[in-house]
Amino acid sequence: MNTTTDRFDQLDWAKGDGLLPAIVQDADTLRVLMLGYMDADALAATREGGEVTFFSRSKGRLWKKGESSGHTLSLVSIDVDCDQDALLVLARPNGPTCHLQRPSCFPEAPASALGELSALVRAREAERPDGSYTTRMFEAGVRRIAQKVGEEGVETALAAVAEDDDALLGEAADLAYHLLVLLRARGLGLAQLEAKLASRAG
Repeated sequence: MNTTTDRFDQLDWAKGDGLLPAIVQDADTLRVLMLGYMDADALAATREGGEVTFFSRSKGRLWKKGESSGHTLSLVSIDVDCDQDALLVLARPNGPTCHLQRPSCFPEAPASALGELSALVRAREAERPDGSYTTRMFEAGVRRIAQKVGEEGVETALAAVAEDDDALLGEAADLAYHLLVLLRARGLGLAQLEAKLASRAG
């Protein structure tokens, strides 16, 4: 869990009468999930317990997201804004975040399709549902998955020189999917890939 601990001591609790807005974002898809409020105790409970906890203004007490529905938010990291009066929480949702059974409280909140695919691949690896192509790929092992990545890479290259844009995009999507499966089979994922790209950028 990554947190900017050196900035938590400088939080401006007074500005909001002891409460700070906490924007929750899906760590995988980057979709904005919800807005809640934290007091110092809620922030401490979130950091110590690993599940996102708010101060409920309607209940007048600490409220762990999902305490009744089971749809908790597993903490990944917390960031603080430049004025020290707002929090950005990255979390992994365990079920729909919205009480209307939607992924986000904001119906039109955008999300990364690649991030959603990566999260699905991770879930398939853990759950291994019967009849799933992804399950069969994982059970076939790294060598077979690597072979598929090679095949899809060749098909993508051929589409680039011999087919239209839609065909190229289709092959590229197949390649991206199989690459995510291969990374997951090696205990890696999109986050590590993005970190490598970021390190090369700067």
